[in-house]
Amino acid sequence: MNVELIVVGKTDSPQVAALVEMYQKRISNYVRFGITIVPDVRNTRSMSFAQQKKAEGEAIMRLLTDSDYVVLMDERGKQMRSVDFAFWMQKRMNSGVRRLVLMIGGPYGFAEEVYKRANGKISLSKMLFSHQIVRAIFTEQLYRAFTIIKG
Repeated sequence: MNVELIVVGKTDSPQVAALVEMYQKRISNYVRFGITIVPDVRNTRSMSFAQQKKAEGEAIMRLLTDSDYVVLMDERGKQMRSVDFAFWMQKRMNSGVRRLVLMIGGPYGFAEEVYKRANGKISLSKMLFSHQIVRAIFTEQLYRAFTIIKG
């Protein structure tokens, strides 16, 4: 199985980027793992939040194939303990999913078309985190899931 993390916009924090890179390397020891950055929408001063989400959504949709299993990191998603998330990942691996696409949206969330395309939603916490720091938190949890799976 290939695991792809799609994130909107580059992080402006070298510390967050370093943490994500460290966990990306560690995860790659367990599974083919990549991170795709959807570029920030340009000229947003004249755009509403809805227009920005729509532009981001169009860029995201171009990255997906019909066979992808798509899961959004979303505050309204299912919350799991780390062990439960590892079990969830194991089920995806055993089910024959070729490419699992996990997504972290921009500061305004996802466009409606992305929500409609998603196979599921996961919430990391009832608390809200910046879309940048979530990258480090989630890649750490993904790495932890693979270490749990491998015992």
